[in-house]
Amino acid sequence: MTKPFSQACENNKQFIADVLQSEFNAATRVLEIGSGTGQHAVHLAKHLPHLAWQTSDQPQYHQGINLWIDEYPWPNLKRPIAFQVGKDDWPKGQFDAVFSANTAHIMQRSEVQLMMQLIQQHLPANGVFCQYGPFTENGKFNSQSNADFHRHLVAEGYGGYRDITELQQWGKLLTLIDRITMPANNLLLIWKKQKTQE
Repeated sequence: MTKPFSQACENNKQFIADVLQSEFNAATRVLEIGSGTGQHAVHLAKHLPHLAWQTSDQPQYHQGINLWIDEYPWPNLKRPIAFQVGKDDWPKGQFDAVFSANTAHIMQRSEVQLMMQLIQQHLPANGVFCQYGPFTENGKFNSQSNADFHRHLVAEGYGGYRDITELQQWGKLLTLIDRITMPANNLLLIWKKQKTQE
């Protein structure tokens, strides 16, 4: 098997790293939900050597992720564990940060809702969740290409784009402290766990 490769990951990985170096500066252990090809993990772990980067995804993607880790075996980069929202229990251990890229528009609506609820439940106070991808805002797409891609995803049986207001409703213990415009009409949403729970 050859290493899986995503050109989109290659294009956006450094832009994401530039933000995470600030947002994850106080983090010690990060859970990546949906590591996909593994490209983000090896790049971000290299640029965030102070924290442990735990990859996770469905088992069928583990071989590809491991091929990337084999080539870039950073000491802080952890082998993938099986985690699919709605199927597997939240991974064991304490994570004070969560990262997920390009997952919310692939998952079903109910799965994204559960993901937001799980993250707010398991993050400690002041924990950070950085969520990258395309989203709608107040029901509006930020480009025609995103509107077209959303319709394509729905036609293929995926959940399609989620609106930021939906995410806020599902993760009420998470405060959206920043939304950073990224290349290719994507956003990086920075969520922080409130200090006191409701």
